[in-house]
Amino acid sequence: MNTAIQMKPRVEKTWKDLAAELGAQFAAAAAKNDADNAFVHDNYAALREHGLFKLCIPQELGGGGAAYAEVAAVIRELGRYCGATALSYSMHTHPVALNVFKHLRGDEKATATLKKIADNDLVIAGTGANDWLASSGEMTRVDGGYRVSAHKHFVSGSPGAQVFVTSANFEGEDGTEVLHFAIPFASEGITRHDNWNTLGMRATGSNDVTLENVFVPDEAIVARRPAGEWHPMWNVILPTAMPLIMSAYAGLADAAVELATRAAAKRPEALAATVGEMLNQHTLAGITLDDMVRLNHIHGFTPSNQLASDILARKTLAATAIMKTVELAAEIVGGAGFFKGHPMERIQRDVKACHFHPLPYRRQYEFSGRTCLGLDPIN
Repeated sequence: MNTAIQMKPRVEKTWKDLAAELGAQFAAAAAKNDADNAFVHDNYAALREHGLFKLCIPQELGGGGAAYAEVAAVIRELGRYCGATALSYSMHTHPVALNVFKHLRGDEKATATLKKIADNDLVIAGTGANDWLASSGEMTRVDGGYRVSAHKHFVSGSPGAQVFVTSANFEGEDGTEVLHFAIPFASEGITRHDNWNTLGMRATGSNDVTLENVFVPDEAIVARRPAGEWHPMWNVILPTAMPLIMSAYAGLADAAVELATRAAAKRPEALAATVGEMLNQHTLAGITLDDMVRLNHIHGFTPSNQLASDILARKTLAATAIMKTVELAAEIVGGAGFFKGHPMERIQRDVKACHFHPLPYRRQYEFSGRTCLGLDPIN
C-alpha cells in the first residue's frame, strides 16, 4: 500500500503563497526554538504534510513540479518568518534538485531516486560542501560494498531526515578517492548527536553525525572522484545548490527591511537617508540572487568552471549585500532590536552564517581569479 502523502490541491494559490501561510505559523515559535536550540520539528511536519519536500520533483514522478525559480521563492518566503526552517529546508532541497538536473539528462538512477523520495516522502540531510574537496572519514572494501567510519559536522536538518547524503575517503589502487553515497539514517552504526549550540541558526539541528563501521552497499554509491582535487561534479552542484541556500538569507533580509521600515515611520525625517541606503543594499542583494537563479536556467545550464566561478562571485556579492542590509536595518530599529526575543536580534545572528557557505569570500576571490587566469580553480 502506498502511504505517501498526497499533494494538496491548490486553487489560485502559488507555492509562494503557501509558504507565506505556513511561515506565518512558523514565526510564532521561532523565538522559542532559537532560545531552546530546538530543531524545527513541527515546521518540518507541516512542510511534509503539504508536500514541500518533493516540491521540485517533476509531477510525472510524483512531485510538485515546481520550477527552480519557484523553489527559490518558496525558500526566500520561509526565510522571512524563520531563517532556520528556510535554511535546513534548502539543505534538503538542493540534493533533490541535483537529481532533477540528472534526471532531465536521462540518468535512470536519479529518476529512480526522485520517485523513491516522492513515493515515501523522504527528507534528506547531508554534509555537502562541508567536506569540500578532501572529505573526511575512511572506507574499506567488503563484500557487496564498503564499511565506513567518520565524524561529520554541520548536518543541517538531521533530526528531521530519513536519508543521509555524505562522503568518505577510500584508498584504492590509483590513490585516495572520495566516494559519495546516500544511506538511511536508520543504518546500524549511525549516531545523530545533539550538540548544535551556536551564535545563530540555532534551530537548524545542524548536529554532528558519527558513523561507526557502517555498511554502505555498492548501489548506494552515487559518485566517486580523486581526493583533494577539483572535480567537474562541483560545476553541477554549485549552480544548483547556492541560489537555493542564499534564498534563505535573502528572506532574512526581507524581514529585516520590513521591521526597519515600520520603525522608521516613527521618525521619517531623521531616518530617511539610512532607509535609502538600506534599500539600495536590499535591491543589490535581490538583483544578485535573481541572477544566480537565472544562471541555473531551470536546470538547463551547461556545467563549467566559469559558471561555478560566476555563481560563487554572486554568492559573495549577495552575502555582502544581505549582511549590510541587516546591519542597516538593525541600526534603524535601534536598541529594541538588541534585546533577546526581538526578531531583529535573531536575524542579526542568523544572517552571519551566510559567510560560511561555499565559498567564504577570500577563498572565492582566489577561485575566481585562478579561473580567469586559466589555472585550476583550487590550488
